[in-house]
Amino acid sequence: MKKVTIVLADDHNVVRQGFRSLLEKQEDFSVIAEASDGLEAVKATCDLKPDVLLVDLMMPRLNGLEVTRQIGKLSPSTKVIVLSMYMDEPYVIEALQNGAWGYVVKESNISDLVKAIREVADGRHYLGSPLSDLAIAAYKEKTKGFSLDPYNTLTAREREVLQLVVEGYTNADIGSKLFISPRTVETHRANIMQKLSVSSRADLIAFAVKRGLVRR
Repeated sequence: MKKVTIVLADDHNVVRQGFRSLLEKQEDFSVIAEASDGLEAVKATCDLKPDVLLVDLMMPRLNGLEVTRQIGKLSPSTKVIVLSMYMDEPYVIEALQNGAWGYVVKESNISDLVKAIREVADGRHYLGSPLSDLAIAAYKEKTKGFSLDPYNTLTAREREVLQLVVEGYTNADIGSKLFISPRTVETHRANIMQKLSVSSRADLIAFAVKRGLVRR
């Protein structure tokens, strides 16, 4: 039997252990790696090329939506399922826009997650109850009429820097984590603030919270 390989990304250790224990009871599943933040999730997925990446929506260092977007480019064979506390329409739309194949609310039954993994592994989209295949089509149709979001004008590196800035890291810290110089970080910060039309770190934090990039 060919097993579905899975990378599991969540910043809460207890949650990861719980999901792993439940998923590994399925004979056709194999959890091959775990990640505790967004950058780790991208690296593990690019290194291992799993069939499925399960990623929490709200992740430190790089949020789940940006992880999803990057994986679509760096490991296109991997199907991403976003795990979330929210069933709000904007989050679902954003996940689909960024290339997610599935969206499952954390309060769902484990059977829903198992079904989601099997569905996306077979090349079909999955949205947890009460959403349906018709809802998927409707959400995709809505995305076509969306006006350009300033966030979408940011480069991948700028999004990484933004995430770390709002989490409180200094330019030196960010440079160390991303292997770039503090001066380069400062350049990225200036570009970010210009593109988002903000003038302070407080404005960046407010934007990130409103945009769903960090927890409220």
